[in-house]
Amino acid sequence: MKDSVEWIETLNKITGLAQSGLYYSKDVYDKERYEQLIEYVRTLIDLKEIDTKDFTSNVLQDIGYATPKMDVRAVVFKENKILLARETQDGLWSVPGGWADVGYSAAENAEKEVFEETGLEVKAVKLLALTDRRKHPHPPMFLHVYKAFFWCEIVGGELAPSIETPEVGFFGRDELPPISTARVTEDQIQQFFDYLEELPEKTYFD
Repeated sequence: MKDSVEWIETLNKITGLAQSGLYYSKDVYDKERYEQLIEYVRTLIDLKEIDTKDFTSNVLQDIGYATPKMDVRAVVFKENKILLARETQDGLWSVPGGWADVGYSAAENAEKEVFEETGLEVKAVKLLALTDRRKHPHPPMFLHVYKAFFWCEIVGGELAPSIETPEVGFFGRDELPPISTARVTEDQIQQFFDYLEELPEKTYFD
């Protein structure tokens, strides 16, 4: 597993350098070399018999200087139970959230994701953590991702599923459904339950 993670991280770094080179280079021959580098990365992925769909849709679509992507998540509790939504992509459960949309602050993105996925209106009141996805036991992926977790309070709305999240609900610490560790780890969720006693004074960051 460790070798696989290091392998993917190395390919990410090569791809990032190539993307930045394509953006800044003025020389047509240099651009061709950077494009060849990206094709070599795709070949290495193929040789490992890994689906390149994620690489093509999430990595190659980025234009310009390569930077980490931002994933924003909302931590919402009601009667000591945490709000979770089942994802259509893997059939597993996660705290609401997703890629940050342009035009919204990070907190506004968290609030928007909760409403779109669960029908609840919330207010972000504290940034709990800003993590580097690579430094936590998430499954490896072909992106460098920062994850922002906001503590949110319910201010309105009614609980309802969405197209992306066909099931939503509140769960106690000892009744959690199968967790989508690509989005949030079980240890992180357990830490969120600990915050019911008292929110941390400082934001956790890697």
